Amino acid sequence: MGYLLRRLQQGALLGMPASRPMPSVGPRCHELRVNDAKANWRLMYRLDADAILILEVFAKKTQATPKAVIDLCQKRLKEYDRDKQDESKQAKGAGEKGLGRRKR
Repeated sequence: MGYLLRRLQQGALLGMPASRPMPSVGPRCHELRVNDAKANWRLMYRLDADAILILEVFAKKTQATPKAVIDLCQKRLKEYDRDKQDESKQAKGAGEKGLGRRKR
């Protein structure tokens, strides 16, 4: 799984069988697929311009992705997007107020 994550960090766009889109989770969301002798592992992630968001890692035991996993990923994305938007507003507000500038 580490090798595939490194490829994503380097900008590679992975397709099947290593990765598949997960529009049920959200836009730009995918499922990284790794099979080993004991389990079929899945890593849910979203590709943003400035980050790869790891949403959840789990051993897949059924053919369908469990609804609880999809719901958890959607919740985490909503929280992340809200926090990022809040940070952006704070940074913009600080810039408008002239914070961080030295007076002469």
